[in-house]
Order: sequence, then structure tokens, then C-alpha cells
Amino acid sequence: MTLTTPGLLFPAISLLLLAYTNRFLVLAQLIRELNAREGDTLRPLVVQQINNLKKRIKLIRLMQVWGVFSFILCTLSMFALFIDINLLGIVLFGASLCCLVASLMLSLYEIHISCDAIEIELNNIEKKPMQE
Repeated sequence: MTLTTPGLLFPAISLLLLAYTNRFLVLAQLIRELNAREGDTLRPLVVQQINNLKKRIKLIRLMQVWGVFSFILCTLSMFALFIDINLLGIVLFGASLCCLVASLMLSLYEIHISCDAIEIELNNIEKKPMQE
């Protein structure tokens, strides 16, 4: 394995972490808007949304953690290859890929939960009376 192999992962991991950060920022903004809109009392629908948002925030944090671990291990792999410790470089690169897979699996689960949030909204809309 050459030094460039783990180097190929750098842009991918960077873009992934950027995407995760954007998801986090969107959720943070949604939570702030929800807080401002609801005031002192909570509707049952909002309680469902809050539970969903809490789960998603925790998942995004875990996605970021595994992504950062992947980035660190990838960097250490490149360093090991740079100083000609090939076996260590290969092992660290494999571990980096495993962390990346964990991050992506969590991302897939978070996407599934975000669809649940949309389902909550759709169910609320369906309950409203139709205009004549």
C-alpha cells in the first residue's frame, strides 16, 4: 500500500464531516424555532418532535465522532506508511475504514429517523379538517 491510498480518503471524510455539521446546524435552527414558536406550553405533536430531535442530535454527534476517529486513524496510517511501518499503516487504514463505515451506518439510521419526523408532520396535517 502506498501513501496515496489513505490520502484518497481525506476529501471524502472532510466532505462527510461538513455534511454532518450542516445537518447539525439545521437541527439546531429547527429546535430554536420550535422553542420560540411554542412559548410556555407544549402540544402533544411538539413532544413527539422533541423526542425525535433529541435522538437525531445524539446520532449526529456519534456520526461526527466516528468520522473524526476515521480521519485520525487515516492520518496515523499515512504517517506509519511515511516512516515505512507498512503493516501498522495497513492496520490503521483498515481501522479507519471501519470507523467510516460505522459513521455511515449511523448516518443511514439518522436519515431513517428524519423520515419519521416528516411522518409526524404529515399525520398532523391529515388530522386537520378539509375545506369545503
